[in-house]
Amino acid sequence: MAAPLHYASDAPDRDEVDAMPGELALEFGTAWCPHCQGAQSALQPELAARPGLRHLRIEDGPGRPLGRSFRVKLWPTLIVLRDGVEVSRVVRPTSREDVAAGLAALDRT
Repeated sequence: MAAPLHYASDAPDRDEVDAMPGELALEFGTAWCPHCQGAQSALQPELAARPGLRHLRIEDGPGRPLGRSFRVKLWPTLIVLRDGVEVSRVVRPTSREDVAAGLAALDRT
């Protein structure tokens, strides 16, 4: 049985994210979201294949400023950053290929 899905409710603020060095994947969603649960089979293997990539799973919703600052509209949304700058985003991935394409932007920048 899969481990329960956990999204952190104590998100960093946007200034902290913008100042984070290196490669970062921000995954916005909620534990109860069926789209978020279903996307894990696409997200987890691709994220695990990049050991240098920091991954933060952030709870999103009304009144959550970090998601609003990135204009997140649908869950899950994976935002890929390098040195605080967005290089790609993947909204509601349904396949590993969707996620791999978004992460490939790190190889081009």
